[in-house]
Amino acid sequence: IYLDGLWGSIFSVSEGRFFWKRPKGWRSLLGVHYGPPLTGVDDVHAVRRSVEQLGQEAVAARKPQSMIVTRRFLREARRSRSRSKIADSTGADLNGGTLLLRSLVLQRFLRRHVLQDDEQYVGVLIPPSVGGVVVNTALALDRRTSVNLNYTVSSETMNHCIRDAGIRRVLTTRKVMQKFDFQIEAELVYLEDFKDRIGTLDKINAAVQAYALPIFLLERMLGLTKVSPDDVLTVIFTSGSTGEPKGVMLSYDNIGSNVLAIDQVIHLTSKDVLLGILPFFHSLGYTVTIWTVLTLSPKGIYHFSPLDARVIGELCRKHRGTILLTTPTFLRSYLRRIEKEEFASLEVVVAGAEKLPVDLCEAFEKQFGVRPVEGYGCTELSPLVSVNVPASRTPVQDQPVAREGTVGRPVPGVAAKITDLDTGAELGPEQPGMLWIKGPNVMLGYMNQPEKTSQVVRDGWYQTGDVALLDRDGFIKITGRESRFSKIGGEMVPHIKIEEALNKIVDASEDEIKIVVTSVPDPRKGERIVVLHTALEKTPDAVCKELKDAGLPNLWIPGTDSFLQVEQIPVLGTGKLDLRGLKNAALAKFGPAATPA
Repeated sequence: IYLDGLWGSIFSVSEGRFFWKRPKGWRSLLGVHYGPPLTGVDDVHAVRRSVEQLGQEAVAARKPQSMIVTRRFLREARRSRSRSKIADSTGADLNGGTLLLRSLVLQRFLRRHVLQDDEQYVGVLIPPSVGGVVVNTALALDRRTSVNLNYTVSSETMNHCIRDAGIRRVLTTRKVMQKFDFQIEAELVYLEDFKDRIGTLDKINAAVQAYALPIFLLERMLGLTKVSPDDVLTVIFTSGSTGEPKGVMLSYDNIGSNVLAIDQVIHLTSKDVLLGILPFFHSLGYTVTIWTVLTLSPKGIYHFSPLDARVIGELCRKHRGTILLTTPTFLRSYLRRIEKEEFASLEVVVAGAEKLPVDLCEAFEKQFGVRPVEGYGCTELSPLVSVNVPASRTPVQDQPVAREGTVGRPVPGVAAKITDLDTGAELGPEQPGMLWIKGPNVMLGYMNQPEKTSQVVRDGWYQTGDVALLDRDGFIKITGRESRFSKIGGEMVPHIKIEEALNKIVDASEDEIKIVVTSVPDPRKGERIVVLHTALEKTPDAVCKELKDAGLPNLWIPGTDSFLQVEQIPVLGTGKLDLRGLKNAALAKFGPAATPA
């Protein structure tokens, strides 16, 4: 039996306590879901799996009655109308009322003077900031689909994304375009040029809507009651195993369900201040640092670069930040460059994208008094799948909620299973295999690529490409990666794109496998690119120089000490690359247990 809909009521431990709290609404819709009977079961793992699956079905059943995130934002903005809601490193600071006001002003202006009625997908090229939040909010209130573009890629890659999404206009600022030398194949709309074009009538109209109009009327005027939970809220481009950018379509329900799950495991309150330093073109930055702040009670503070440790430290000290979402690579930078007093208010530090080493946890805890925990997710899953619950957010102690060395348990409403890599049969606890995820967080699909969608989503289950196991308490432990990409410094690095450039450099013919790419674990950046090759006429130094000259990002270029000559590239009987053979050869030479040369 699964009881659904109790969270936030007086019968739950929301806000970290059982009693003396105000329910979040006058009425809660309670669902009581019954699964098939379990007989002769003596393994708690089987029971847990059945309950998780039932929970996923329960969340899906209530989707038609779920309130979409834009409607929840209107209510949260009213509740926090006199309280600081978002701020950034430029000094901008908006309360909930002003945030709603500015979002409505921009929404009205864009609809009347900039965007056409049939213009659904709109590009956004703005780093994390108050302005970036307002732009994304205004587009959502206008029922448009925002596409936050990755400003760390080349013009060619960005234009590929623009063409794929059918984007006609990109909202940006002159300051951003001066910083990045992009040749964009779409009309650029500079937001600062609007300042003198917004009339008094627009401002008065928005003020009445923001402060006086009843919410039920405002949401109908904006057409938000017509929005389906399955409509596309955003498209986030990510590199898959082929290295070509794929547009991941995330729905209102994808984002909304992930936000509610985060609230249930982290127990957010109005005293929380979330550091928004992850870019909005990453799903974690978009879902958590925008919509968790907009629809729940925490405050959000933003800075455009997670690398600016000194600015982030000062921002955290000034606004008394309590929650930091980041990567192990950035944590190392903060250890070196941020003073203890600047992070004194932190209560929750969650790291993802790379493996979180124990020694880093210990060093961070020793310096700042808070121990980082590890979470797991990916863009196609909106993104959160699982997380270890920090000790400071554990209201009850009757069961384990965190386990170091794992990425935590699946969040509420999400189910996980492990299957055999060869047969596809479902495996029991402590047996490594392919990790599959099912729940309301599974994407709608890849934009314009139904074939690739069907390759990874089957019967509602998403194939992550990660090799993992479920331990006997339901914690997920990632043990390897099957997909042909690596996560280095939190960024996805496609092996095939690097191979294509390498093959051009060494003049390999189409039917010749002369040089391939794999990876091994790296204690600093998560993973390390390794190049396996047969005899080459060029030295590794020359090859790496040509890769750089070809315009590959620095993160994609292997070190000159990461080349391994082999007699023959391992292939399977089908002629395909033997990915496990590649990995094993690389690990033997460059892995943690390898004997130093």
